[in-house]
Amino acid sequence: MPKMKTKRGAAKRFRAKGNGGFKHGQSHLNHILTKKSSKRKRQLGPMHQVEECDVPGLRKQLPYA
Repeated sequence: MPKMKTKRGAAKRFRAKGNGGFKHGQSHLNHILTKKSSKRKRQLGPMHQVEECDVPGLRKQLPYA
C-alpha cells in the first residue's frame, strides 16, 4: 500500500497540539495594517484552536500530524 500524501496547504496553516487538536493562525495581519486598530491587530496575533467539528477533516488532510 502506498503512503498517504499530506495536503501541503493544510500543513502550512495548521499545527497539531498535544491534546489531539490543532491550532491555527488568523488571517488579515500581513498588509494594509495602518487602517486596522491596535486592538484588532493584537487580537489577530495569537494562535487559536480549531473547532472540534473541523478536526476530523483536518485528520484526513494531515495523516501524520
